[in-house]
Amino acid sequence: MRVLVTGGAGFIGSHVVRALEAHGHEPVVYDVRADPAADVRSPTAVRRALTGADAVCHQAAMVGLGAGFADAADYVSHNDLGTAVLLTAMAEAGVGRLVLAGSMVVYGEGHYACARHGVVRPGPRTVADLDAGRFEPPCPVCGAALSPGLVGEDAPVDPRNVYATTKLTQEHLAAAWARATGGRAVSLRYHNVYGPGMPRDTPYAGVASFFRSALARGESPRVFEDGRQRRDFIHVRDVAAANVAALEAGSRDGALTAYNTGSGEVHTVGEMAGALASAYGGPEPVVTGEYRLGDVRHITADSARLRAELGWKAGVGFEEGMREFALAGMREA
Repeated sequence: MRVLVTGGAGFIGSHVVRALEAHGHEPVVYDVRADPAADVRSPTAVRRALTGADAVCHQAAMVGLGAGFADAADYVSHNDLGTAVLLTAMAEAGVGRLVLAGSMVVYGEGHYACARHGVVRPGPRTVADLDAGRFEPPCPVCGAALSPGLVGEDAPVDPRNVYATTKLTQEHLAAAWARATGGRAVSLRYHNVYGPGMPRDTPYAGVASFFRSALARGESPRVFEDGRQRRDFIHVRDVAAANVAALEAGSRDGALTAYNTGSGEVHTVGEMAGALASAYGGPEPVVTGEYRLGDVRHITADSARLRAELGWKAGVGFEEGMREFALAGMREA
């Protein structure tokens, strides 16, 4: 299969390209890093790149928190306009298979249950609570403590920042394309991806990269809140394998199918910082109590659907992956 990989020179995209090659496919890299003319917002360039393609793996995006609105137009332009241009060109070229790099950020907060009121959906955390160190969202009905759990694909979506909003819009655009063309679309809702090649020292790097960069400077990783935020950290090679599985399996014609793409292991941000520091040889993390207003408290995936329907499962364990990531940082420092 000839597969156009947008963002194919980036962190996740480059691993997808290698995984496709390993499975006998022909990836075509389309990325402004490799060619300044390869802008996904350029109809002419995209149409040219789609020549002979059987499928598209759409990884290109502007990433990061996007908590404010200063760069909202850039997020919408790169992520949503770019996706619309790509899908239009695919419809014109008759390319009917798409795998989209989705994100768990579309859910907002994760799954919560109250002992008295069952499953509830807490609203955004207030500045007053965060300033006072009250990081756990309370039950919106009675104010009691909540128990976090795994979020499934059928959970209501509630994007909490600009980036999250654009990722959900990408899914809506892909679903509309699939209905209009009879195409097959899959959105892989990535959880916290880490691994070799992860961007470093930029505003758009992930938290694992920030921690590793601090260790390389001989500084303690600075852990926000109380470090007990629950996340699902998934290795980039497992994400790449999920993309290959989705491309090979396809999906329902004329529809978009979303799959949570997580390791299935729940760890806290503090645990992740500690694992990196231990593998790196210190210094130990420091819990700061600081916060970012756009962050959610807990978000962890139920990836059972992906395992059941596509036969995929994560192969890199947390300790193994963090150790590899830390040691790679030592070599790069």
